[in-house]
Amino acid sequence: MPPYQHHVFFCTNERAADDPKGSCVHKGSIALHLHAKDRCFQRGLKGSVRVNKAGCLDTCAQGPAVVVYGEKDPPGGVWYTVNTTVDVDDIIQSHLVEGNVVERLKMKQNP
Repeated sequence: MPPYQHHVFFCTNERAADDPKGSCVHKGSIALHLHAKDRCFQRGLKGSVRVNKAGCLDTCAQGPAVVVYGEKDPPGGVWYTVNTTVDVDDIIQSHLVEGNVVERLKMKQNP
């Protein structure tokens, strides 16, 4: 049994500001990551949810990119695009607490 019910990764890759692939850091991923860590701690999820920084998830063009892995998630996890702390809070409540994918935030395949 894995030590966590969910493992959440925030892309914190940084490219040059003019790189056409984009950069999750330039789109605010570090602040969103810190918000997620704080909010999960406040919600008492420490021990069941792990929130980490990730290197390049190769989806910066659609970022800030977040991927959630858990026992009940599909293979490959659930990939999200998050832009605001409200988006992060929705993922925490709907996905991590209630077990429901946040469809409006799911990353598009082959944009």
